[in-house]
Amino acid sequence: MSMHTIDLAYVGRGLHEELAAYIADQQDYYAEEGVHVALRDGCTWDVERLRRCAIIGLGRALLSRLTDGTPWVALSVNTQRPLFWFLGRPGLTSLADLAGRRLAVHAPHTPPGAFARIVLRKAGLDPDRDVKTIVRSPGDYRMDLRRLNDGSIDAAYVGSTMAPEAVAAEHGWNVLAWVGDHFRIPTVGVAVDPTYIRPDDPAVQAVVRAHRRALQVIHDDPDTTVRHMQTFLGGQTPEEARAHYETFIAPYFATGGQADLADCDKAITAVAAELGVPVGVTAAEFCQTADTTAWASGPVERHRRRPS
Repeated sequence: MSMHTIDLAYVGRGLHEELAAYIADQQDYYAEEGVHVALRDGCTWDVERLRRCAIIGLGRALLSRLTDGTPWVALSVNTQRPLFWFLGRPGLTSLADLAGRRLAVHAPHTPPGAFARIVLRKAGLDPDRDVKTIVRSPGDYRMDLRRLNDGSIDAAYVGSTMAPEAVAAEHGWNVLAWVGDHFRIPTVGVAVDPTYIRPDDPAVQAVVRAHRRALQVIHDDPDTTVRHMQTFLGGQTPEEARAHYETFIAPYFATGGQADLADCDKAITAVAAELGVPVGVTAAEFCQTADTTAWASGPVERHRRRPS
C-alpha cells in the first residue's frame, strides 16, 4: 500500500485536543491506514498557516469560519462536550458564587473563552460586569493553581492538561461546573480547508479512519486508553486517571466520529451571538462527517485492533 503524507496540526494542548491522535499514532493506526502524519504544534499559528494543514481543533475552525469566512469543514468529531472546568477556592460551590469574584479565564474571542462566557451567561452572570475576569494565555493552568493557592484569584477556568476533580480534591477546592454539562459543540476531531486540502484526499481519509479506530479504543479498551491518558496527566495517579476517563471521556467521546447536528446548530447560534457575528454557516455545512469506510478499499476491515 502506498504511503500518503499530511501535516496534522493541534491548536491546543491536553487530553481533549490530543488523545485520539495520540492513540492513533501510538497504536500505529496511521501507518496501517497508509498515511505518514507529521503532527505539528499550531497553537500560535495564524489561520493562513493552519489552512495548509489538517487540524484537530474544531472550536477554532468553527470560530474562524464564523469570523473570517475561512471555509473549514469538520470530517470527524471526537466529542461535543468541551473539556473545560471552573475550579473555585473553598467557599465557592456554584457558578453563581462567582459574582464579584476574580476568575482567571481565556480571552473572550478564543474558543474556550467564548464557551466560558456562554456558560456564565446561562448561570445568570454577565461576564463583563458580574465577574472580575483576569485574561491569561491558554494552557497556563499551573500558574492558575499557584494563584488559587496564594489567594490572588478566586477561581480558574482550566482545560484537560489535568484531572480537575483530582486537583480540587487534593487542595480542598471545588469543581464549580464542567462546560460539557452546559454547552455542546464539536470541539475536536479532524477539519480541513477545502481551498488547500480536499475532504476526499486519500491522506485525509486515512487520518479520519485512523482517528475513528482510536475512538473505538477509547470506547472499548479502558486499560489501553487510561495508559495513554497518563502520558498527559502528570501528577495524577492511575486511579485518578481512570476515574477521569470514566466520568468525562468514555461516556462522551463518539465511537464513529459523527456529530449531532441539532446540538451543533444550537452551538453555532450561541457562539455567533457571543461574538456578535452573523450565523453564516449551518451545522450540516460545517460537519461533513459522512462514513468514510467507502472511501477506500477496506483497510478498516482488514486491520484489527491489536491487544494491549
